[in-house]
Amino acid sequence: MIKKTRGFTLIELMIVLAVLSIIVAVGYPSYLEQVKKSRRAEGMGQLLELADRMERAYSDQGTYPTNVSEVYVATTDGGLYTLSIVTANNISFIVSAAPTSEKGQNTDKCQTFTLTSLGEKSVTNSSLTDYCWK
Repeated sequence: MIKKTRGFTLIELMIVLAVLSIIVAVGYPSYLEQVKKSRRAEGMGQLLELADRMERAYSDQGTYPTNVSEVYVATTDGGLYTLSIVTANNISFIVSAAPTSEKGQNTDKCQTFTLTSLGEKSVTNSSLTDYCWK
């Protein structure tokens, strides 16, 4: 009686490896983009919180503060964005959230988020404003 061995041939293993390589090559960049997109929520959320605190300070003092530390923290909780007050005076303000190099967030295509006292939202690449702020 001949004993039949079970297993995979080298060709079968190479085909599986090639298919997996193609899937990873296509899927990994999409995965990285989704991770960066989810991290944007941190920057946007805390930028909106900073703007809210600016409005509260205006209600109390009659003018907008010019230093972030007067109303909020300068870096987001995860350290992915640095918050700053671009301009502030008695009638308006502009605040921004710039990505840091932490976890590669500075390579995100949206880059710096900006918000004005009138609620106008923008990003460094203005053609991506709607895409980035959704």
